[in-house]
Amino acid sequence: MGHRYQELIVWQKARTFAGDVYRATENFPRTEIYGLTSQLRRAAVSVASNIAEGQGRLTKGEFCNFLGQARGSLLELETQLAISVDLHFLADVDFKKLKDKSSEVLRLLNALIESLRLRKTGT
Repeated sequence: MGHRYQELIVWQKARTFAGDVYRATENFPRTEIYGLTSQLRRAAVSVASNIAEGQGRLTKGEFCNFLGQARGSLLELETQLAISVDLHFLADVDFKKLKDKSSEVLRLLNALIESLRLRKTGT
């Protein structure tokens, strides 16, 4: 299918975002290490991982499916970040920074999905 996943800007941004999430959760309560901290980190890693795995598939349709999974993980992560604010584990200012980065990854994901769909249908 062409390009390597490492060349995709959306993968690069998702990878950086995963690191941001790890750093943001370092000071969460120890009681959350197997709870919200783990869920946030898994979802963040899942975004970049699904982009990479999808790009390695044989068809554009399969790639789109994995991009959809990445998108789902990203929206799950946004929800978990909001809950983290509600529980006072994450400051509003930190949430805003992470939300902005998440929105950028989401915009790039949506654009890539749309691009693949247009190429698939030939329109």
